[in-house]
Amino acid sequence: MNTTQFLYDDKPHEECGVFGISCPDGDVNVAYAAYNALLAQQHRGQESCGIVVNDRGVFSYSKDMGLVSEAFNTQTLDSFSGQMACAHVRYSTAGASIRENAQPLVMRYVKGTLAIAHNGTLTNAYELQQDLAQKGCIFQTTIDSEVIAYLIAQERVNCGSIEEAVHRALPRIQGSYSLIVMSPQKLIAARDPHGFRPLVIGRIGYKTYVFASETCALDAVGAEFVRDVEPGEIVMADASGLKTIHDPVNVKKSLCVFEYIYFARPDSVIDGINVYEARKRAGHLLYHQSPVDADIVIGVPESGIDAAIGYSEASGIPYQKGIVKNNYIGRTFIKPTQLERERSVRLKLNLIPDAFRGKRVVMLDDSIVRGTTCAHIVTMLKKAGAKEVHLRISSPPFLWPCYYGTDIPDKSNLIACHHTVEEIGKMSFADSIDYLHVENLPAMLGIKDGFCDACFSGHYPAPTPDFNIADKMNDYCRPIQKIK
Repeated sequence: MNTTQFLYDDKPHEECGVFGISCPDGDVNVAYAAYNALLAQQHRGQESCGIVVNDRGVFSYSKDMGLVSEAFNTQTLDSFSGQMACAHVRYSTAGASIRENAQPLVMRYVKGTLAIAHNGTLTNAYELQQDLAQKGCIFQTTIDSEVIAYLIAQERVNCGSIEEAVHRALPRIQGSYSLIVMSPQKLIAARDPHGFRPLVIGRIGYKTYVFASETCALDAVGAEFVRDVEPGEIVMADASGLKTIHDPVNVKKSLCVFEYIYFARPDSVIDGINVYEARKRAGHLLYHQSPVDADIVIGVPESGIDAAIGYSEASGIPYQKGIVKNNYIGRTFIKPTQLERERSVRLKLNLIPDAFRGKRVVMLDDSIVRGTTCAHIVTMLKKAGAKEVHLRISSPPFLWPCYYGTDIPDKSNLIACHHTVEEIGKMSFADSIDYLHVENLPAMLGIKDGFCDACFSGHYPAPTPDFNIADKMNDYCRPIQKIK
């Protein structure tokens, strides 16, 4: 795992967001479409970003560290010209936070050029990388996504098309992936057989197709939602339209439940489930599960607000905006100490004291990982005059590592692994605390199964490694340092 921690964060993070567009007629500016789609998916990764544009087989790219608005300007975007593009925003879970690891990856091989954007984590990346290295492969990054590129290139040498190469390569990898592959003539999207990470298809007009991690990116580029890419499916877009390869999948669909709790934007729809409505249902369930006498309900921005609205609806207790989030503080390249993290809470989150002074407050938050941020917010509320603060968390306690793309590789930083719920309540200075019960997750989603809750239950739907993948990858392929 990348040891860099985001300032102010006590939340799990998802690895990346991907986007691809194929516009054979050239009537859509694919560079600006990619830029707008990345802006819409910025919440999925803030460490680095990149855009690759394909102009009849000639690839041009721009990648950099930081936010999308920092990495690109009008001059850069206007320099692109082409009919296809793929793009990526990154948060690192495997591989260091360095420019060399920014995606999409662009690689030349005997059959031409490939660009690859990957969201997810491969659980057998280390073994595959070792095998490839022994065969002479030279790795330019420290990320597992490069392994995918090599496997596709190897298969392409021995088959007749890029889509067939992708089809042959993907069964060799394990773990999670939503993948965009761009060749000189074709744009391909693929999703792992479990469907851990979301991937959707959109259309602009009749011939322009787009792929994205979330539907909010489709909205940003004016695309009509077509459907989700199914688990185990490979979809290809080119000048002739949209084609699909969908082998029978004999595994259970296992979309990460935390997409609905925290990762995704509330205006997205993932596999038919409205994210905002799911978060509101979590609030409903929390009230019926753990009611409390109070005067107002508030939510910790952003996703805690949706659950707070649900709690308010179910309880009849008025919802009140009590916490304001500063969205204009840079989050990358900072390695805070514990003291720095404590000092930073007020920079990120500030209060509206008149909303809760002298009142009993129910505060909704989406999760607790280390417990630091929650304790500071409760302390801030009480110092500002709140009479009581009752903490309600719209996810179950984190008890197990995640191996499929979330930055929770072990139990060491999980407060729920070392303390009871009652102890966490005391440590957070709350008057009461409760988490959403794991058995209420199906009711929150509105489905009986088809999701992964391993980080809460320990029930893993796919093979897990015997070691921390991120540590192994970083140890095996250390970044080369550039001296200015």
